[in-house]
Amino acid sequence: MALRPFGRSRVRLLGVVAVFAMLAAACSSGNSPGGGSTDSSTPIDCSAQGESPVLTLAAYSNVYDTYGKLISTFQDEWKDKHDGQQVIFQTSFGGSTTQAQNVVAGFPADIVALSLAPDVKLIQDAGLITHDWTSDDEAGIVASSAVVFDVRPGNPKHIENWNDLTQSGLQILTPDPAESGGAKWNIVGAYGAAMRGEVPGYAKGNAGDAGKLLEGIFKNVTVMDKSANDSIKNFQAGNGDVAITYEYAVLAAQNAGLPDEMVIPPSTVDIQTPVAVVDKNAEAHCVEDIANAFVDFLHTKEAKDIYTSVGFERPVDQAEAAKGDGATFPAIKDLFTTDEIGGWDELLNDTVFGPEGAFTKAQQATQG
Repeated sequence: MALRPFGRSRVRLLGVVAVFAMLAAACSSGNSPGGGSTDSSTPIDCSAQGESPVLTLAAYSNVYDTYGKLISTFQDEWKDKHDGQQVIFQTSFGGSTTQAQNVVAGFPADIVALSLAPDVKLIQDAGLITHDWTSDDEAGIVASSAVVFDVRPGNPKHIENWNDLTQSGLQILTPDPAESGGAKWNIVGAYGAAMRGEVPGYAKGNAGDAGKLLEGIFKNVTVMDKSANDSIKNFQAGNGDVAITYEYAVLAAQNAGLPDEMVIPPSTVDIQTPVAVVDKNAEAHCVEDIANAFVDFLHTKEAKDIYTSVGFERPVDQAEAAKGDGATFPAIKDLFTTDEIGGWDELLNDTVFGPEGAFTKAQQATQG
């Protein structure tokens, strides 16, 4: 797992090798980097925290630049308000579901910034998040986006809606839902659009038709990378005709001068990305107050401006997100939430990813 330090020049003296050793010791012995213990029966001694507390953030793959700016802004403000104290951040980026699984397995993240709520719930169910994170500001959601299509210049395959992804011979890239939160968003986006009657040839409210749409799409999927970031990089390397991905990933590519062309389907899902403090770890590392302060900062206007200007993400409010701004963010005809198609529990355990779910059956059919 790659760890990256964010901080000033003296922070960079804390090398990656040293951090790996420190975190490995924390995972194997039960002792935290701050000298505490993850054993709740042992009192935590925070007296040796030092002048530069260390926060560990585990995040999903696409938001490296965004969190780099958010972290540096928070560090500056914290330093100004706390007598020059420098907060050191160690960060890890990867597929959202993999990141959640790693935290459950012992990776000592104090904060998680993940792609979807069920990945945070995975950590909560393991007993590491002890507060009701959905009661945080904005129900724990810090930004939003939409599932879109990244196509070749000029859109030579004439892709406009989800049914166009079923055309014969098309080569599609989308990440692996076993590892990537973005992959689950892509699947739910297609399923929900069909169930809402917004995909030509697929009846509204017909789960069988929604499953047929997923089957038609996944017959054309040629590569499933481990993360959304890997998937779009693969597309940008020249592979495939279309990548199903986050809107902000395409906008970031365009901002960097790449020839990515974006198509927003008429109906798509509102990607709501959560952040939460991992209470057990933050307490053991003696950084709970700072971790909570950082999460609070992510809900400020200053942070929202960074999510928009650096991360190309839409507002948390669904109506505002759908309306767009007429420039960077086009209006979306039907931007729906997971709650409007049954909610994540139902989607994961029954209708889409359950044993008899639409995607499960589609995957079985495409794999023979």
